[in-house]
Amino acid sequence: MDQFSTRGPVATYSIVARDEKTGEMGVAVQSHYFSVGPIVAWGEAGIGVVATQSAVDPAYGPRGLELMRKGKSAKEALEELLDQDPDISGRQVAMLDSNGAVDAYTGPKSIFAAGHLIGEQVSVQANLMEKETVWPAMLEAYEQSKSAGNDLAERLLKALEAAEQEGGDIRGKQSAAILVVAGENTGQSWVDQLFDLRVEDHPDPLVELRRLVTMRRAYNALIDAGKHLADKDSEKAMLGFSNALNLAPDHITHGEIPFWIGVTLINAGEIAEALPYLARAQKQHKSWIDLIPRLVSSGRFPDDAAIIQQATDAMQNV
Repeated sequence: MDQFSTRGPVATYSIVARDEKTGEMGVAVQSHYFSVGPIVAWGEAGIGVVATQSAVDPAYGPRGLELMRKGKSAKEALEELLDQDPDISGRQVAMLDSNGAVDAYTGPKSIFAAGHLIGEQVSVQANLMEKETVWPAMLEAYEQSKSAGNDLAERLLKALEAAEQEGGDIRGKQSAAILVVAGENTGQSWVDQLFDLRVEDHPDPLVELRRLVTMRRAYNALIDAGKHLADKDSEKAMLGFSNALNLAPDHITHGEIPFWIGVTLINAGEIAEALPYLARAQKQHKSWIDLIPRLVSSGRFPDDAAIIQQATDAMQNV
């Protein structure tokens, strides 16, 4: 069935890319279309990523990943699916596999301005754009960001922002998404998906998507710092905590990050270092102190009267 008849054209610009150093793969997209991410962006760690759009058939996503999982290259997977599709004239699809091989297709009935460009382990594609310069601008921005040493998520964002600056979707903007997966598949998608963020409906989706990426980085730094602390590497742990706080200031998280830094330090026996973080959290939101007895009863805070008193005193005195 031609999905265009029931869904309408998912006019958009997107990028699929792989970081040759880390093996990470990603897909990012922006469109004047509600909740574009679940339709266009597909990926699996250690397998590949897919962007499917225009007269969209979302089945290209899971079916493409399935073929690559079975050992097909991106080109082989895309060609096989196109051969089986009686309605390819309006399709626009890009696929990239874990070896960095990439292929893309823009059907002749994709709405002007439409086209794609393939680079080294990257493809950019767009349809119903204001100008034919949109996707070349994306590729250039991606390559410049790569040369600057940015990670894959940042490169993908730079590409999307360049498209918007060049005019983007002729109808405007509404939703955006980014998906970045690890180079190796652990069998645990919640570990392998490094970024999986969506802006479903927003007046400025790329600004909001960048904000969400920054928040994800902050929480990733918090998680990594906790691991370093568990490994008795206090220097790396404190650096990670500092990075998390710099990325997501208190007024954004309402004390969430400093509170859990404090709790993590308490559990590691670093009482003096923990107290300022707990006080900082309490200053942002007055209910954090109420969590202390709840954490104690759940085994997530030491059941030690002296430590509990120190923590609550520090939080009450802000």
